[in-house]
Formats: sequence, C-alpha cells, structure tokens
Amino acid sequence: MNELQAILEGFESSQKSGEMTFLATVVKTQGSTYRRPGAKMLMTDTGLIIGTISAGCLENDVFEYTKQRMSDGKPIVVTYDSTASEDILWGFGLGCNGIVQVLIERLETESTLNAIAFTQECFHQKHLGIIATVFAFEGGVDVKLGSRLLLYPNGKILTDIKDPNLIKYLSADTQAALANQKSSVKNYQLPLGSAEVFIEVIQPPTPLVIFGAGYDAVPVAQFAQALGWEVTVVDCRANEATKVRFSPPCNVILSNRDIVHKQVLITDRTVAVVMTHNYLDDLEILNVMLPSPARYIGILGPKHRTERLLQDLSTEKIVTTSEQLNRLYSPIGIDIGADTPEEIAIAIIAEIQAVLTNRQSNFLKNRNQPIHQNYQSNLNLLLAT
Repeated sequence: MNELQAILEGFESSQKSGEMTFLATVVKTQGSTYRRPGAKMLMTDTGLIIGTISAGCLENDVFEYTKQRMSDGKPIVVTYDSTASEDILWGFGLGCNGIVQVLIERLETESTLNAIAFTQECFHQKHLGIIATVFAFEGGVDVKLGSRLLLYPNGKILTDIKDPNLIKYLSADTQAALANQKSSVKNYQLPLGSAEVFIEVIQPPTPLVIFGAGYDAVPVAQFAQALGWEVTVVDCRANEATKVRFSPPCNVILSNRDIVHKQVLITDRTVAVVMTHNYLDDLEILNVMLPSPARYIGILGPKHRTERLLQDLSTEKIVTTSEQLNRLYSPIGIDIGADTPEEIAIAIIAEIQAVLTNRQSNFLKNRNQPIHQNYQSNLNLLLAT
C-alpha cells in the first residue's frame, strides 16, 4: 500500500466514524522542495494524520490551520518560503531552498467535487482522472478558492467554476493532461483577472502481472505491493500451494500455457514480468504478450536465451515488430550487481519504475537537470476575444 492508498483508506474510515476530515495538498513549488505538487496529507479533528507534504517540518503547522477552519470550512492556501533567512526564525528548518504552497480544505462528503472521493472512484473503476483546482485568483474572475473541474476519461466534466473563459481553457488543458498524463501548474490571464490552477493527473494503481510463481517471484510481488501496484501472479504449473506463498491482496491465477491468454487481461497500462523458469512456458507467454498493448515486458534470464525465444517464434511465422521489441526488456532489471532474489527484485521494480516515468536509470549525482519535473507556472496569455 502506498501513501495515497493509505489516505483513501483513512478517509473512508473517518466517514464511517463521523469524523471531520481535512486535506492538505501541495499545489505549487518553486526551487528545491522535498515534495512535489500533488503530495497530500489527510487530517481529522481527532488528531489523525496520514501522509506527508514535506520532510516532516510542515505537517504540525498545517494541522494547526485545520483548527481554524472547523467553523467556516473555507479553504486557505499557506505559503512556506525556505529561501528567506527568516526560515531559521520560524523554526521550520526546511533546508530545501524552495517555496511551497499548500491548499488546506475541509472535505465535504456530500460534495460531488470532493477530490478524495473522485480519486477513490478512479482507483475503484481503474481509470485515469484529472482534477483542476484553483488555488489563487485576482480581479473579477467568477471563481472561489478551491473551486474545481473534474474530467473523466469519457469526456464528462463536473465543475463549480462559473467563469466561462476559465472553463473553456481548463477543458482544453485537462484534456491535454489526460492524453499526456502529466500534471502541471497553469496561470491563466483572463479578461477580468487571472487564476492559478493545479492540474493533477490521477493514476490508478499500476497493474503488474508476474508469470511464474517460484520463490524468486515473492519479493517482486512484495515490493510492487509496497508501491501500491495491483499484482497478479500467474502460475502455469497450477500448483495450489502457490496461493499460500503470495499474501493478499495479490491475485493468484492457476493456469497453464495453453489457456493463459484467456485468463489474464492486458491493457496499455499493464507491466509484465516473465519468470517461469520454463522455456516452453516463456515461449507461449511471449507469443501472447508481444502483440499485446502491455507497456513493459521483462524476461528473467540471459540475453542469449531471449534471443533464442524470439528466433523460435520467428520459425513459427510469428513476426515481431520494432515497437514490440522496444517494450521488451532482457536481461531484466537495472545493473546494481544484484545476486539474491531480493536484490534482483529491487532491480526489476526499479527498472519498471524508470520505464513508467520515462527516465533513464542512473546515479542522481550525474544528473545535470533538476530531479523532479518542473511544475513552475506556465504563463498562458489566454485573452478572450
């Protein structure tokens, strides 16, 4: 379970117990900061805190603000500037030399624009979603602090924003975010003023399919579950003992290579690891996976073994394209000198994470660019005509 999933569980539990809940979200950063826009922290009126928005220096101060919002429930934005020398006097000790803006809001369960409820829906229905949240505005823009526009994959929009120009531009930019799956901060210049908006992409858990149920598959499943991924283990030997080896919520499918294509759903979000230790099983699985839309296919074993698998497929008149081979990773994992099953599992999960984020795994000390994506506001001169 990852941080966001823990927040969703905490919210669901708080609703059952009737607790008042608050959400703190990092909506904008400048310079070097520990967390990026989208980092969240759930708080209840009973003192429960789930999640972090910093390295531990802002959480208590943000929680104090919730006590001020219990009566009117109006959202507020708090700015923490660690670039100023006064940071030492504040006692936050951020030490990151950056600016963090945090939106603090009370979660209204009856609201259709509840960000956590929308995220829960995206997770349960396993689809992407976009949340556009106004965290600053000036002039006569018809909007409130914390106003939102929610976008579903089918194009459905929910919003409490009244300004038609802002709705127009947000509709276009949220559609773009749905396509490129990148969150961003936008500054809109409008006829009657301006508005700053955090456009956040909600990604449901990554579906990982592990073909093979040996003991070396166990740490792969465990590390993936720690990241909040949705793990399915396919045992082509159909051994009942496999179900004991992999703890819930891991989904275990007992199968064989002749019917595996009928039992596993593969989408363009699926990542797959092939580690059956059986050549004929791997051959049939590759036959199924290569034409599939899977984003990542990793095969355990030396390169010459995979080359032989591909050669055998070609002799059966199965043609592989360059696009399919680009999604194929063999030998699997990044080069960290892994030897034990646990070390190999870390190398595998790290490689998949790099693929998911379109990064080349390397030492950060050798990186000349910022570690995180640039979320600085893009000034859009969107003047209505």
